[in-house]
Amino acid sequence: MNDGEIFRLPIRVYYEDTDAQGVVYYANYFRFMERARTEWLGSLGVDMARLQDEERRIFVVAAVRATFHAPARLGDTVVVTASLLGLTRASFDIEQKIYRDGTDGELLVGGTVKAAYLDADTMRPKRVPSSIFGKR
Repeated sequence: MNDGEIFRLPIRVYYEDTDAQGVVYYANYFRFMERARTEWLGSLGVDMARLQDEERRIFVVAAVRATFHAPARLGDTVVVTASLLGLTRASFDIEQKIYRDGTDGELLVGGTVKAAYLDADTMRPKRVPSSIFGKR
């Protein structure tokens, strides 16, 4: 994946994702975003299990900002995006959007996530490896 390229993950909305009105429960959008971030990092060559088990490093969410524009409903397919917005020594910002799949691609949720890179044993910040994003 090239710098600036936007990762896209389609997700089907299931009954378990919705409330009694058949609308996606707001907290489930964060689950969709997490799934897309994990797949995005995997597409960049990051093996999360190996990173944690062998290198004793983890990513944790430090902050989230989200704006809800329109609801997704039972049976919809949404497309969740992830792209690098900014990078510091021990954290990175990810822009994420959720669109209704289809011809209009209506924006449902827009947001940013700050992820910190930590030592799994001490929970202290560590330098984000340049190999992940090809920058430094």
